[in-house]
Amino acid sequence: ELMTGYTMLRNGGVGNGGQPWVLRWSSRIRLTWLSFTLFIILVFFPLIAHYYLTTIDDADDAGKRIFGPRTGNELCEVKHVQDLCRIRESVSEELLQLEAKRQELNSEIAKLNLKIEACKKSIENAKQDLLQLKNVISQTEHSYKELMAQNQPKLSLPIRLLPDKDDATFPLPKSNRNCRLHNCFDYSRCPLTSGFPVYVYNSDDYPFGSSLDPLIKQAFEATVRTNVYVTENANIACVYIILVGEMQEPVMPKPTELEQQLHSLPYWRTDGHNHLIINLSRKSETQNFIYNISTGRAMIAQSTFYDAQYRPGFDIVVSPLVHAMSEPNFLEIPPQVPVKRKYLFSFQGEKIESLRSSLQEVRSFEEEIEGNAPADYDDRIITTLKAVQDSKLDFVLVEFTCKNQPKASLPTEWALCGERDDRLELLKLSTFALIITPGDTRLVISAGCTMRLFEALEVGAIPVVLGEQVQLPYNDVIRWNEAALIIPKPRITEVHFLLRSISDNDLLAMRRQGRFLWETYFSTSDNVFSTVLAIIRTRIQIPAAPIREEPAVEIPHRSGKAAGTDPNMADNGDLDLGPVETEPPYASPKYLRNFTLTAMDIYRSWNSAPGPFHLFPYTPFDPVLPSEAKFLGSGTGFRPIGGGAGGSGKEFQAALGGNVPREQFTVVMLTYEREEVLMNSLERLNGLPYLNKVVVVWNSPKLPSEDLLWPDIGVPIMVVRTEKNSLNNRFLPWDEIDTEAILSIDDDAHLRHDEIMFGFRVWREARDRIVGFPGRYHAWDIPHQSWLYNSNYSCELSMVLTGAAFFHKYYAYLYSYVMPQAIRDMVDEYINCEDIAMNFLVSHLTRKPPIKVTSRWTFRCPGCPQALSHDDSHFHERHKCINFFVKVYGYMPLLYTQFRVDSVLFKTRLPHDKTKCFKFI
Repeated sequence: ELMTGYTMLRNGGVGNGGQPWVLRWSSRIRLTWLSFTLFIILVFFPLIAHYYLTTIDDADDAGKRIFGPRTGNELCEVKHVQDLCRIRESVSEELLQLEAKRQELNSEIAKLNLKIEACKKSIENAKQDLLQLKNVISQTEHSYKELMAQNQPKLSLPIRLLPDKDDATFPLPKSNRNCRLHNCFDYSRCPLTSGFPVYVYNSDDYPFGSSLDPLIKQAFEATVRTNVYVTENANIACVYIILVGEMQEPVMPKPTELEQQLHSLPYWRTDGHNHLIINLSRKSETQNFIYNISTGRAMIAQSTFYDAQYRPGFDIVVSPLVHAMSEPNFLEIPPQVPVKRKYLFSFQGEKIESLRSSLQEVRSFEEEIEGNAPADYDDRIITTLKAVQDSKLDFVLVEFTCKNQPKASLPTEWALCGERDDRLELLKLSTFALIITPGDTRLVISAGCTMRLFEALEVGAIPVVLGEQVQLPYNDVIRWNEAALIIPKPRITEVHFLLRSISDNDLLAMRRQGRFLWETYFSTSDNVFSTVLAIIRTRIQIPAAPIREEPAVEIPHRSGKAAGTDPNMADNGDLDLGPVETEPPYASPKYLRNFTLTAMDIYRSWNSAPGPFHLFPYTPFDPVLPSEAKFLGSGTGFRPIGGGAGGSGKEFQAALGGNVPREQFTVVMLTYEREEVLMNSLERLNGLPYLNKVVVVWNSPKLPSEDLLWPDIGVPIMVVRTEKNSLNNRFLPWDEIDTEAILSIDDDAHLRHDEIMFGFRVWREARDRIVGFPGRYHAWDIPHQSWLYNSNYSCELSMVLTGAAFFHKYYAYLYSYVMPQAIRDMVDEYINCEDIAMNFLVSHLTRKPPIKVTSRWTFRCPGCPQALSHDDSHFHERHKCINFFVKVYGYMPLLYTQFRVDSVLFKTRLPHDKTKCFKFI
């Protein structure tokens, strides 16, 4: 309104009431008054208020001051201000603490910097030390090579004689009957590194070949074709062999004709040195027609020798060739138990001529024989044996007159009675078989005696040879006293007492050894021929040829799939199971003692070897002395001996243990069209210490899928193709196996790494045994009088399944090439029992039970497809296998044991000041 009035006055207008000037005046008064009022309020009122407040604060009563400045404590009396104060104090304390920590961390950082500098200096020093050690190792390797070069003489091959060159300086003996190796054998044709080549004449190329017994000639030719030593190159041969018997009498050539034919052999070289004349006998009446033939310096191998004819250490007494073209029927061979049979001893024979009545004929036959006739004990023997039979103290059967026409025989020799089958039936009932040597002691061995010996060993009758002058077959390399009794004829009155005094254990041991000798050196033509060659080779100290390995035909496969880690397999906590090999796999050291064993261990090898000596001439279980440690490859230095570092806890785990050099093992896994299960099993091997390689035996004719990606587990995986689906393929000695230790494992076996490593440790200290996890045992079924296979849980076992077991590669050779073929045939027939067969073989050879490790009784992986063992017929077939194997071996070789190996300290930590030990329970 004021503004409106003011405007109206300025414009000279007339306001309400007609008084415009009054309105202008009153508007000016109001504006002036308003301005003055505002000035007073804005200037003087603050000054008055300030003065008033100042006056009140200066009052004497301090407690009535309201607006004056106050102390901090007074301000904190206000509640929210007090909370702020507490927060300020807490923050201040935290800041002080953080500052203290900051100073402490700065101090620690300074100390760590000092340590870092010290570590850098230590690393530099360690690098210098490592460089020095590398130089020392390099110098040591160089020194080692120099020492080896100095200690190993440079050998050169001996000079070979050319076939058309006669050495005039070759010493001549005074008589051919004085021939021994040193004066009648040309060693220059047989260097140690020659491999013992043997050349065999073809008998059909010479007139006397048409007179040979067809069966003997056919068997001999079949054996020659498969022998590893036979060569067709006569120029490099060490020994030349000619077969001259057994001859058929109607077409037998005259001695002079045969002599001329022998001397006309292309490599006879005037005296026949390095020749072997073989006269095999298939019948007991084989004549000694070589006696009147001049054989020069040639060796003779036959079953009949006169004393004036036989040259010890030069000629060879061979066994008769009864099974010429047939294998022995193991089902017809009686078992070795019970030990004692119906008759204590038996003898059937008839002496056509006495010594005195035939002496003149013998002298005309042997014109060079001199001296008086020996005493004839045959009459005393007949009287004594009849007295024992009449005494009824024991059941004995002696017959000195044949019921039928006796077989033809040499003078003073006891002729065989009846047919071979009838004689065998009697011997099956006899504990001992008497063999009376010829009355003429100058007849050191005859075909009739060797035939009696052959038949007795075949059916398990222990031979009792009356006449210590006899030369039994292969007597210079076989300890006959371990399988037979050789008694002088003057002790005939003590024979009965001697036979009754032998314990059952000794009887069984002699019978078992006799069975071994018969199977190994007598039973087949191949054994006879191989034994003859082995004797000559051993005499001249040439190592045997290595037994052949099975060539592995690899199946191409793609690898590269990163193997996963199964927590159940690899999660071992802080267990140190051993190093996972980052270097290339290394093979077991090659065997280097062939020469020394050939010369030193003849008897041990021949009498206790599991197979023919020529096949595998050494025992691989001898401990390796520390002095025999070998340098195995560059860049690795000297590998330590396995033992010496095993202490408590981690020390024990890190050391491999044992008394042989550090080694690896090969996993052999048999599979059949289960690719998923196989891949899972291979992945579980990832990171396994001491693993050399994995050999997967692909047992199916159908090849793996082309798109199958195999896992990369850090070691080679070799997939081997087999010729047929056979469980025997599990035990073939594949040439890809470079280690002595083999872990045979099924494709569905589920084992932890620590279990495998512990089994490997145990096997290294029992290399001749099967060491595994699942145990089984055999039992006697009384109602059915047969053996049973049992897989129930038990505290006793006699077998360890090879689906998860360690064994030596040596047994793979024996299983595949030496064990009777009948066993392998039954494994193929049933597609079963190969693990039982391996347990039989090892127990038969070692006479020891297998070793079970850990308490595990099964090892199948959960969720895997069912295997053959789940078939209802599985156990019935295994019952049949056990009983058949017992018939083949002649006794039950499996042995019971309650022994199980567990490591007390394998996962135990012991203080270092405590006793460090390794216990087995």
